Amino acid sequence: MGLLGSTATAAYAEARKNPSADPGGAAGAAADADARRLDGVRKKIDALYRKAEQATDAYNAAKEQVELQQKEIVKLARSINTTQRRVSALKRQAGALASAQYRGGGLPAEAKLVLNVDPEGFLDNATLARKGQLAAKRMISQLSHLKGDLEDYSDSATDRWEKLEANRKKKESAQRDIKKKIDEAKKLESRLAAKEKDRLKKLEDELAFKQQQKWLDSGVLKDISNKASAVGKKAISYATAQIGKDYVWGAEGPDTFDCSGLTLRAWQAGGRTIPRTSQEQWRQLPRVALKDMRPGDLIIYFSDASHVGMYLGDGAIVHAPRPGRQVTITGAGSMPILGVVRPDGDG
Repeated sequence: MGLLGSTATAAYAEARKNPSADPGGAAGAAADADARRLDGVRKKIDALYRKAEQATDAYNAAKEQVELQQKEIVKLARSINTTQRRVSALKRQAGALASAQYRGGGLPAEAKLVLNVDPEGFLDNATLARKGQLAAKRMISQLSHLKGDLEDYSDSATDRWEKLEANRKKKESAQRDIKKKIDEAKKLESRLAAKEKDRLKKLEDELAFKQQQKWLDSGVLKDISNKASAVGKKAISYATAQIGKDYVWGAEGPDTFDCSGLTLRAWQAGGRTIPRTSQEQWRQLPRVALKDMRPGDLIIYFSDASHVGMYLGDGAIVHAPRPGRQVTITGAGSMPILGVVRPDGDG
């Protein structure tokens, strides 16, 4: 990419060895240029990983929808099968009635009723005729309803299949996008020398520290409680026990996690089921003001709600950062905060 040419580095090294050979401050200028180039690499890598994280949220959402629609299709198939069996049974009953009428000479029950001269026989035939009429009406009504049910089930199944296929395509597209962005970021990192990689990591840490310090300097912590709820403590205990495990997009544990996969499993350990993605966690869970935040709450980051971490208290979060990193503790203010949600709060 030409971002880290060797000329500036060589000039800087020579000037360090021989300061008098650099009367015009060339070494300082070269060092500044090198720092700017490295910061440019950092920004490019950050942007790629941010896009990969956005695509991961899209992948997770599509995956969840695919699994839900597959279950609904199976349920519909069972309903269709049951309804078809009931239709077949009613058709057999209708056939039996037709056969009985044929054996009776083909005369309808009403005709037999009129022709019977015996009073008791007349009453018996009247009762049978009435029962037969009611049974026939019920059978016709049931067949009509079941036919309507089958049509509704069929339309619903078709709709579910179409949505399933659409979400499968979304999932595959997001998967390709994630891989592309991560590969690009890794390619940029691979072009750095070992010392430059160390400097890049320090740049990331310094930036996070500055953002965290700015957040703390705002006085945000003065009203924030450090007391977690009972279930929040269980969620925190689970999340912090995962520290050191690798970030893998789409992962929900137990060995690897993405950001929302970690918070999902942590709160399941606390006895609460929450949405799978950070965007849905932001959309569906009860929101609380930043000043009312307590340990166990989830902090949603960036304007598109594409990242999430769990607040631990004292201005820190535990989170799964990005590919190439591990579950870790960092400053809650080290990224732009969108808002806070409480999994065990009132809806």
